[in-house]
Amino acid sequence: MAMQIMTWLIAIPLLGVVTGMRSMTAIAVLCWFAHEGYLPLDDTWAAWVGKLSTTLIFTVLALAEFIADKLPKTPNRTALPPLLARVVIGGLIGAIVAAGLEGSDIEGIILGVGGALIGAFAGFLIRRELVNRFGGKDWPVALVEDASAILGAVFAMGIITG
Repeated sequence: MAMQIMTWLIAIPLLGVVTGMRSMTAIAVLCWFAHEGYLPLDDTWAAWVGKLSTTLIFTVLALAEFIADKLPKTPNRTALPPLLARVVIGGLIGAIVAAGLEGSDIEGIILGVGGALIGAFAGFLIRRELVNRFGGKDWPVALVEDASAILGAVFAMGIITG
């Protein structure tokens, strides 16, 4: 019972927060957990997530996002198009996890979307503040954010898969 509560109140929103920080990281990690059989999705609408091709595609997209995030022309994550993408992916992740746990897709979507919004805005504000404190050096802060996103997604999936 405690793990189930932690999954719904901590892990799914945390995957959303990670999505708000790095839009492709949480779904790439989720795909790897599903592909390796830790998240049972075989008899659900979300079975496509566990396929090797899907896993590789999202992994490449996550790696590309790590690179693109460091480029000067990359749009702000709180601008409408990137924010909408984060919200949609956060909701999708919540629904996928809910399907794997035989829970409510709607609850999963709400938790994933809420987490994505928090992650996008909090991540932006925290990163901006840290960059200002470190004298305008964005790279080190961005790398810490990358690592935090990966570790957060792995931690959340660890909670979900027990």
